Amino acid sequence: MNSIDFTALLVTGKLALVVTPILLSLCTPLAYWLAMSQMHGKRYIEAACNLPMVLPPTVLGFGLLMIMSPGSPLGEAWESLTGSPLPFSFTGLVLGSLIYSLPFGVLPMRAAFEKIDRGIIEAGRCLGMTRLQTFIHIILPNAIGGITASAALIFAHTVGEFGVALMIGGSIPGETRVASIAIFEHTETLDYGAAGLLSLLLMIISYAALLFIGKQGVAPHRSHRTAQLNANPIKTHKEIPCSQS
Repeated sequence: MNSIDFTALLVTGKLALVVTPILLSLCTPLAYWLAMSQMHGKRYIEAACNLPMVLPPTVLGFGLLMIMSPGSPLGEAWESLTGSPLPFSFTGLVLGSLIYSLPFGVLPMRAAFEKIDRGIIEAGRCLGMTRLQTFIHIILPNAIGGITASAALIFAHTVGEFGVALMIGGSIPGETRVASIAIFEHTETLDYGAAGLLSLLLMIISYAALLFIGKQGVAPHRSHRTAQLNANPIKTHKEIPCSQS
């Protein structure tokens, strides 16, 4: 494996490690809202979140390229602040990857949030916990399976992305040339050995991510606070007034 291939793997790993925590922090409140909200018209927001999963990567990449171009408000503002264009940069690649992997962060967490027993949430509120305390001590521990599944899917999907990465980032060695683009270029030059080795590495990473997801599942994790609530259930709303804070 030559030095450029090694650099492509480093760029891929760096991209996935940057995108995964950022997207997790953005998707957690969004997935919780989609799971719990009864707002009319929520389905339109849900469809917009899932759109990157069904759009052809080149279509999504072209749209993002136009949004980030120097002539757009976003691209113009970015260039005025940093002095460099957003397209064909690592930052632009990160932004594109955040949009591209959004559904893979939202869907598993939403499913996990929807499976949480509403009774323990109401019990926590009745015992005087604030909404934030309920979210941290009850909801998140019981959705840990979906959160870890989302993290694994985001990471694996970012590692394997090609069309969006090529449209937004191009193929700049050490900056935007990720492993999938390196595989494409090796195939074009009939260097099947290098392409096969990189493909094998990406397949191993993807398989490991799927094994991790299968091990975690979406089973709830019983936190200490949840165990206390289950041991002392609230029988009726009339016996204990619920806190509205």
